[in-house]
Formats: sequence, structure tokens, C-alpha cells
Amino acid sequence: MTVYVIGAGPGAPDLITVRGAEILGRCQTCLYAGSLVPTELLERCPPGVTLIDTARMRLPEIIAHIVAADAAGHDVARLHSGDPSLYSAMTEQRRELLARGIEVEVVPGVPAFAAAAAALDGELTVPGVGQSLLITRVSTLSTDMPPGEDLDRLAATGVTLALHLAAHRTEQIVDALAPHYGRDCPTATVAFASRPDQQIVRCALTELPTALSEAGIRRTAVIFVGRVLDPNASTTVSDSYLYSEARMTKLRTDG
Repeated sequence: MTVYVIGAGPGAPDLITVRGAEILGRCQTCLYAGSLVPTELLERCPPGVTLIDTARMRLPEIIAHIVAADAAGHDVARLHSGDPSLYSAMTEQRRELLARGIEVEVVPGVPAFAAAAAALDGELTVPGVGQSLLITRVSTLSTDMPPGEDLDRLAATGVTLALHLAAHRTEQIVDALAPHYGRDCPTATVAFASRPDQQIVRCALTELPTALSEAGIRRTAVIFVGRVLDPNASTTVSDSYLYSEARMTKLRTDG
């Protein structure tokens, strides 16, 4: 029997991958975080499925449910919001299951930052403006950042940032980023990306605390920071080499 750690996507029930949906449709047991995973996804489960909401469970209880399902001969779907590779707390679950000889397979999903970027109708990599994206978060009382990964040090690179789990620490964000990006640097925050209650807030970096407070955004948001967010950025640089005459000429010459 196998435990499938499935990325459920950012929120919209139709943003699960085809592979994830097919596997979900044949697993006899499904564990999901009711506070994060849309209930519409559970309609993809097979008839008679055992559904277990893990929103208020600690790790030992979650593992116990999976072990019991495995002993009953069930394949198990473990649904995580977004993509399991980012902030999913999958590592400790996988470690416990492998120690018990239970096979684990990861099924990727659409990450929240990708859905948020789509909501902005823009590209996060603009030729001549920014070609890198750094995904990170801020220190909190529950999860500190490792040495060398504090926001101020990461900001020194100047690359476009995608900040997860940080909407409640906007003043800390401004203090850390303003010296490197400038207080007028464009930001775009997308809360509840792809969901019916999606919100988008665009503002200068220095205005971020007030703007998010007025919008009531405190969680489930991705904050982008960088010059690529300037709506005029793409109009002041040359087109991508991908569509350039130089590339077309080279392709014709090379045969």
C-alpha cells in the first residue's frame, strides 16, 4: 500500500493536477486539512472513502490514522494545500512513515506563488529588469529562520521576492527591505489566490502595512516585492530573445 502526498493546489478545486485527481479518485482513505483544502476536492474521492480532517491533529495522531489505513490495506491520499515541496510540513510525516516501512510517493501541485502570479496577469521574470525569484518567509515565534536566511541578508541580492506566511509582519518586511529595494519599490499582494474571495493589493513598499491592514489581509497571502511589478517595466526593455529576429535567423541557418 502507498501513501500519496498530493499537492491540492492553491485553492480553486480545478487547479489540482490530473495525476493528483486520478490518484485521489482511487484512494480508500483521505487525510486533509479542512482549514486549507477546499471541500469540493473531496468530491473526487471514491464512494465509501474514509475522510479524516487533520486541521486540529498533532503529528502522532495523523501518523496513527495513516498506519491504521495502511494496515487495512488502503492506499492513502494525504492532501496538502499548494505544492508539497513548499511549507507543507511533509518532511516529518514522511520520516515517520518510512521508519514504519510505509511507502510514500509525492505528487506535485500548483504552488500558491504561481497562482498568485497568474492573478496579477504578469510575468515574474522580465528581461533586463529581473530574471530571478526568491521564495522565502519571515521569522515568527513558531518558526525561526536558519542562520544566514534572515530577510535583510536575502534582500541584499535585490532579486524579486515571493514572501509566504508573512502578511502579519509587514512592518518587519518594510524595515528589512527598504534599504535594499527603496521605499518606493512596487509590491503586489495576493490573498486567497484562485479562490472566490481572492484579493489583490498593489502599493509601494512603504505603504504595505497600511494597505494590507485596510484590506484586512493577515494570512493566506503571497507578497511579491520587486521592480518587475512596475506596470511600465516591460515597456522599457527589449523583447525576449525567444521571439527575436536574431534567434529566428539562427534557427533558419542551423537548419
